Amino acid sequence: MNKSVLKNNPIPISPSLNSAIEEEESDFKKGDDKIRLLKISFAAFLVAIAVSAIAKFLIHLIDLITNLSFYQNFSFIHTTPASNSLGLWVIIVPALGGVIVGLMALFGSKAIRGHGIPEAMEQILTNQSKIKPTITYLKPISSAISIGTGGPFGAEGPIIATGGALGSTIGQILKISHNERKILLAAGATAGMSAIFNSPIAAIFLAIELLLFEFSPRSLVPVAIACMVGASMHLVLFGEKPVFEAVAIASPNNSALMMYGAMGIVIGLLSVFVSKAVYYIEEAFEKLPIHWMWWPAIGGLLVGLVGYFYPRTLGVGYENITDVLSGNLPMKIIFALCVFKFISWAIALGSGTSGGTLAPLLTIGGATGALLGIAILHYFPASGITVPLAALVGMAAMFAGASRALLTSIIFALETTGQYNALLPLLITCVPSYLISFLFMENTIMTEKIARRGIKTPNSYEPDILERLTVEQVITDNGIIISEENSISEACAWLNKETTYQSNYFVVSNNNGEYKGIISSSNLYSDHHVKSTKLGALIRRNSACVKLTDSLKITAETMAKENVDVLPVISGEEKAIVGIISYRDILSAYKYGIEEHEKKQYHISLKRKSLKMLIKGQKLIELTMRKNK
Repeated sequence: MNKSVLKNNPIPISPSLNSAIEEEESDFKKGDDKIRLLKISFAAFLVAIAVSAIAKFLIHLIDLITNLSFYQNFSFIHTTPASNSLGLWVIIVPALGGVIVGLMALFGSKAIRGHGIPEAMEQILTNQSKIKPTITYLKPISSAISIGTGGPFGAEGPIIATGGALGSTIGQILKISHNERKILLAAGATAGMSAIFNSPIAAIFLAIELLLFEFSPRSLVPVAIACMVGASMHLVLFGEKPVFEAVAIASPNNSALMMYGAMGIVIGLLSVFVSKAVYYIEEAFEKLPIHWMWWPAIGGLLVGLVGYFYPRTLGVGYENITDVLSGNLPMKIIFALCVFKFISWAIALGSGTSGGTLAPLLTIGGATGALLGIAILHYFPASGITVPLAALVGMAAMFAGASRALLTSIIFALETTGQYNALLPLLITCVPSYLISFLFMENTIMTEKIARRGIKTPNSYEPDILERLTVEQVITDNGIIISEENSISEACAWLNKETTYQSNYFVVSNNNGEYKGIISSSNLYSDHHVKSTKLGALIRRNSACVKLTDSLKITAETMAKENVDVLPVISGEEKAIVGIISYRDILSAYKYGIEEHEKKQYHISLKRKSLKMLIKGQKLIELTMRKNK
């Protein structure tokens, strides 16, 4: 057989030769990705406008239901349930709200239960970011009923869930990829958060830390646009004042910073307790011998009972956060708010009603921080801390520990209060809280529910080895290129002698080495073909190829899409074949990356052991010298 006709890698493949080949053909895929990025960004822009309007509607609906439930007044004016005069009847109001929510979950969608973010994470990780369109209106209505009848939640959880559902619905209508749908889901969710709190940067970090599980321009740009629109709409719909107005904070001294760091450790431990307590209560509800539809009603009854003794726990309670940040509340009121808000919220959330976590965590954390600040000032009056700043770092540290959204917690506290002098104290407090949570809690308050269903949530954002390596770095000379001019019989006779080749597909070229297509072994060896037929007539695939500069991730995606296990590596407008890459090459590269990572971990471990041995040796020498003396 003439090897110039039937070729076994006729073109030498080596890194030196590959690097000498110039890429002349433009990357159409990248150009297409840029156009798609613009389209997704525009869709995110429209979603953000719609979500902002829904956020305003939700706030009005909560105010209306609050006025009807506690004051029998048809009004959209903001009011708090804490000033009601219902007496013992206040116990019944949250229970009635729970009954309605339970019925909506039973006959509408069970997905309205919970605080929103875990449900969105679950759909991203398991269902290609597809959320039922009905959630777009069922979630805000059910949440407004739950909160308006005294549920101890904030409006941010429901609007995040609603925004995510709207983004997902638009993504399903547009027939885009599941990754692009994930981006729209995150854009809608964070636009809602930004519209409620005027916290665009914190909302972007929330998307990165809890929803996107990646950091790339294709996801960052649409989400950032949605958050900017949400923040702009907040100024139009809610005004320019900070959501949580606080007294001016001066920069603390070093001794105060040490105290704030110690507070972070205490609040981190408390965040672990709070997170575990919520799911312990949820487990208790699951053991009740009644249908889950009635759980929100039972939880509402207990919420009403707590609200009867301490009305501040009822409703959204944003004013509680502002009062705690002022530093003027008596210690007894702060303590009661901290304890009873936690009890009320944990029971309500554990019962499976429709609510959120952010505002209650901020309230509990802020009250805890204020209490710790008062205690420190009592025993260490010269420490330099202030109660308002202690409350601010406390609320951020609680959220950082419970959710492990570290950057989101810090930036959120800055944006919602405007106290940018608090950046360093927030960092010093939130990092220990985050660390304590990481050490003592396997999952977070956001991921525990879906973890119990066997769903693993990514917890790191290391660069993918397949994305860092290019085709040029891994291709070898073990591929086979066959000519379109050969007949089937010639090719089969020659290939039967090649026992080392392990692939189900063959790359076909012309006599000039230009790529023509791919044929499968099943097609080549089929009995339906005349053996004298030229191989060129069997080609059914002629678009699947990669270039030297493509990443292994793109290569793997192309193989999966085309359902092949080898791809030609081409160069130039003529599609000259410069090599072959197989799935085995990709697996080898991935294995190499894992081994290198393990080696680094091993070397770090050896260094630590060596350091410990060195320290022990030094102590032994010192001890021997002392004895000799």
